[in-house]
Amino acid sequence: MKRATRFLLGPTARPFTIMVGAILVLAVMDRGSGYFLSVGTVFSVMQLFATLGLAALGLGLSMLVREFDLSVAGIVGLAGCIAVMTGVANPWLGVFLGVGAGAASGVFQGFIMTRLGLSSVGVTLGGLLTLQGLTYVLTENKTIGYPNIAVALELNSPIANLISLRSAAALAVFVLAALAMAYTHIGYDVIATGSDRRASRVAGLNTDRVIIGVFAASGASAALAGVLLSYSLGAASPVALADVLAPAAAAAIVGGVSVAGGRGSPMGIAAGVLTLCILRSGLSAIGVEPHVHDLVTGIILVVIAILDAPDLAHRVTAWRLDYAERHAQPVAGKP
Repeated sequence: MKRATRFLLGPTARPFTIMVGAILVLAVMDRGSGYFLSVGTVFSVMQLFATLGLAALGLGLSMLVREFDLSVAGIVGLAGCIAVMTGVANPWLGVFLGVGAGAASGVFQGFIMTRLGLSSVGVTLGGLLTLQGLTYVLTENKTIGYPNIAVALELNSPIANLISLRSAAALAVFVLAALAMAYTHIGYDVIATGSDRRASRVAGLNTDRVIIGVFAASGASAALAGVLLSYSLGAASPVALADVLAPAAAAAIVGGVSVAGGRGSPMGIAAGVLTLCILRSGLSAIGVEPHVHDLVTGIILVVIAILDAPDLAHRVTAWRLDYAERHAQPVAGKP
């Protein structure tokens, strides 16, 4: 029993344990109405996943190498606007230019960080503000319509009444990222860089190149989120997903990514995103106020932080032994 509990609460299985637990709790709370377990709620969850998932994946990848890409919130808006402005006649051109802009932004920021030895927080915070300002300049602080309505209808059309083409595309990106991390040297290089950068350099790994590549992937993933969202809405706004940073970071942490770097996986991030999406849609379906979602998410993050505390098991054991010693009954015949 203890071994099973240790496994379920361990870093690898914990994201999926939390996700299943959220589903079971909400299902019990909704046993009267049945709204939570409806097909419509599943479709809503997957639509939220398509929006939040790719941004969380980008941020989570940067956290794996012990960095933090704050610019994902700016890339989402800029890429969406670029796609809408350039992809009217050819949507694929908009996708290429939008995702390309996100990847280029990531490469530039990664290059600046590695060459000058700068903190990712400072560089990407500057990148976030710069990208948001550039988006306002390009759009003149206005929402830009996308007249190719056929693309929006296609992206949002249900597949088996459960997912849309947009959410299927997001799932495909997660699968590709998981395969790359599990079956190529990319995964080893990323985890090694995040675990011990100095030792990795001594072993001959070009950690600067790994970091630049990770930030390029982070920018491309966030950009794709913005492109798909803008196409599916039929419009792009300079403030689109401007507040995505906090939920993306929360999803990555719930998904098992360590803020200390070197631990996490794309599938874990996907589970973390699904957990937050399930909570948001499920709580709304059973009539709970929206702010309760933030409360529940915060409690989950605090619990995860406690479980990740260094030497937690040793401290608990020490407390138990100390308690047992202080409350032990004296043995007969001994003082």
